[in-house]
Amino acid sequence: MTLDSKLVGQPANHDTDLWYDHPYFYDLGFQDTAEQETCFLKSVIERHGRSDTRRVLEAGCGTGRLVVRLAELGYEVAGFDLNRSALAFLRQRLVERGLQADIFEADMSSFRVPRKFDMLLNPLNTFRHLLTEEAALGHLQCVAASLKQGGLFVLSLHVMPHDADGDCIERWKADDGTTRVSYTLRVLSWNRRSRIERLRISMLIRDSAQSERRLRSEMELRTYSLAQLKKLLAKVPELRLIESYDFWYEIDEPIPLSPDVSDIVLVMQKVKAT
Repeated sequence: MTLDSKLVGQPANHDTDLWYDHPYFYDLGFQDTAEQETCFLKSVIERHGRSDTRRVLEAGCGTGRLVVRLAELGYEVAGFDLNRSALAFLRQRLVERGLQADIFEADMSSFRVPRKFDMLLNPLNTFRHLLTEEAALGHLQCVAASLKQGGLFVLSLHVMPHDADGDCIERWKADDGTTRVSYTLRVLSWNRRSRIERLRISMLIRDSAQSERRLRSEMELRTYSLAQLKKLLAKVPELRLIESYDFWYEIDEPIPLSPDVSDIVLVMQKVKAT
């Protein structure tokens, strides 16, 4: 596969658009954690879930790195997103691997499913794309409506610790054997009052023939302190918190929720509202 065939969108040397519109390179940037996350989810099911857990839904599934791996493990998987480039990429990947999954286009804040699920996932800050309280609450209500009694909801996101200053730059690299991508994620601004964080993701892409492309994308995410997140979750009492972890995904090492935490994975269970 050539560099041009991996790119989706304008062929300019310095594009500015959604990095989700270039699903191959978006997906490549998170492949290193996909296996670890999948093993963790399997352990969550074994420890906290029902013995008959089979049906799993991922909200904002994007390129489907978790959808594919869970399908390979034999789960009955579904996923939805609003980005059509990412969904097309996922559907093609499923075909190439001979896997089945129900993939559809939907909004996280208002989705509906015809059958309830045993488990629902919202990983790696996907939840923070919901920029208003109403949208975030709508998502949680949809989650509760989509789960069977006793079903699990796994939500992972970054929260602002009490001493956060908003400045952050992350850099990492990924390689598929023929193409190397250098990623830089930078916080451009953070408004504590509006609770909007603006980020820029830059990708420098080089292939074995030394062809080079630069892609840059900016996006907004909603911020949460731990107290703000707890207040929101309390509005949906059908989702009861049963355990919390960090982004090391170690099932035997849950963490307490304190003002110092930043990256958290919440495991919740659908219960009858009192």
